[in-house]
Amino acid sequence: MPAKSKKQQMAAGAALAAKRGERKKSSLKGASKSMAESMSQKQLKEFASTKRKNLPTRKKSKKG
Repeated sequence: MPAKSKKQQMAAGAALAAKRGERKKSSLKGASKSMAESMSQKQLKEFASTKRKNLPTRKKSKKG
């Protein structure tokens, strides 16, 4: 499943780096921290490998 926004793609990349041991887990915050805890390395790789060219910066929320 691809990432829905640039922010989500970047958070997945940070979480993946922490899972691989390339980054300290204590440096993660917010979405990347919860992604690292709840997702497998394979899932994170799929999100992080999403091309960013046509993604919005943030996903628009559905309110109402």
